[in-house]
Amino acid sequence: MAIDRSKVAVGFMVAGVIAVLFGTVMVFVGPLIIDDQIVKNTMIDPKNDMTYTMWKDLPVPFFMSVYFFHILNSQEILNGEKPMVEQRGPYVYRKQCFKDNITFHDNGTVTYREYRRFFFEPTMSVGNESDVVTIPNMLVLGAAVMMENQPYVLRLLISATFKKFKETPFLTKTVGELMWGYDSGLVDFLNKYLPGMLPTSGKFGLFADFNNSNTGLFTIFTGRDDIRNVHKVDSWNGLKELSYWRTPQSNMINGTAGQMWPPFMTKETTLPFYSPDACRSLELVYQRPGVAKGIPLYRYVAPKTLFANGSDYAPNEGFCPCRQSGLLNVSSCRHDSPVFISHPHFFNADPVLLDFVEGLHPTEDEHGLFIDIHPDTGIPLNVSIRLQLNLYMKRVSGITETGKISEVVMPMIWFEESGFIDGPILSTFRTNLVILPAVMEYMQYSFIVLGLATIVIAALLHHRIKQSKGDDAAAGNVWTEEEDALLGEHDTD
Repeated sequence: MAIDRSKVAVGFMVAGVIAVLFGTVMVFVGPLIIDDQIVKNTMIDPKNDMTYTMWKDLPVPFFMSVYFFHILNSQEILNGEKPMVEQRGPYVYRKQCFKDNITFHDNGTVTYREYRRFFFEPTMSVGNESDVVTIPNMLVLGAAVMMENQPYVLRLLISATFKKFKETPFLTKTVGELMWGYDSGLVDFLNKYLPGMLPTSGKFGLFADFNNSNTGLFTIFTGRDDIRNVHKVDSWNGLKELSYWRTPQSNMINGTAGQMWPPFMTKETTLPFYSPDACRSLELVYQRPGVAKGIPLYRYVAPKTLFANGSDYAPNEGFCPCRQSGLLNVSSCRHDSPVFISHPHFFNADPVLLDFVEGLHPTEDEHGLFIDIHPDTGIPLNVSIRLQLNLYMKRVSGITETGKISEVVMPMIWFEESGFIDGPILSTFRTNLVILPAVMEYMQYSFIVLGLATIVIAALLHHRIKQSKGDDAAAGNVWTEEEDALLGEHDTD
């Protein structure tokens, strides 16, 4: 049976048209399908195995690296000379986080407490927890500033109390003791006779309240009703706003809990989050695009205005009383202790702060904080949060332990909390949220290109077939005329 090549060509043209139509439809429908899958996968829902697990248990490696500013000239400081410090560390701790008491509510929110534990990693550390360092004694120098405006007699009594319990202005202890607590007769005395005066009821340490603790009762939106609100904080410890600061704007609880953000981010999107440890909401801004292991990302960093004082940046007036730009006064949420938060080594701070302490060398690469985030899903890929704890200290008359100390914001420690997605979690993330959408995008354009190519080839083939038939017909007509002429001559004869 002979094949009608003309019909075959027409069939290919029809198939090409269908492919082009299918590809064109996919151009418009494909992104909607991808966005719908992203919405389903980023919503806080136990049915979403990958993202729910990432949210609930943080299965990726997360570490806290701690650096101490070891004081080299403690006696000279008491005589009014400039402090000299030497950075020691890092002392690295693996951070384990998990959420508990998870309760979903009918209004599209979920309540939970997040617990954290720290485990020392000697192989990742430069030194051991048994290393000895010298830092300011917060119990003495912090209390001295707090008592500055109290009656002189009371200050003398406080100084006598320090002497009785052999508390000196500077502490020389092991890293482990400074981190997680050490026995102090003064702490025991204050907890017994003045309960509630100190933030801890046991040993006194810089991170004593962090280990085996939780960050408070968070209620956040699941994204069920509006994916633009997923992970955003509805309340913290039952509060819709804080009471630490001086203005309603400063007391606002903005953004997420700082682990994930709503999807479909643009370069204009900011990264707001509430930090219980900083006692306030923070906001990072877009810096640049990038790629990590084949996954596109946006890098977000802290703006210079984050810790600027009220004079340099008016919206921060509510966080005052302020000192130089680059310092956040957290005394209002730290039992009035004169404690300030900054970037490490006073990075992005008023340069004058560097003039008062010898041994600080700020750089963006080592001391700037950043979050690398996948913009389509709002999931962080690489995180490095770096902050420094500082103590404001000065000479206070009546408290002889302060000697002739010059007024200074003294760095004590800085720490980096870092983590990144890797291993099976990264592979699953890349497959579901990067590769499959990319394959779908390539397929839609492939259908259009293939369809157009098929139409063009089929049209050319159909044209050649028609031309071939026309030539055959023309040749046949010429033969018939010659034949008729010959027959005509034969009849005449």
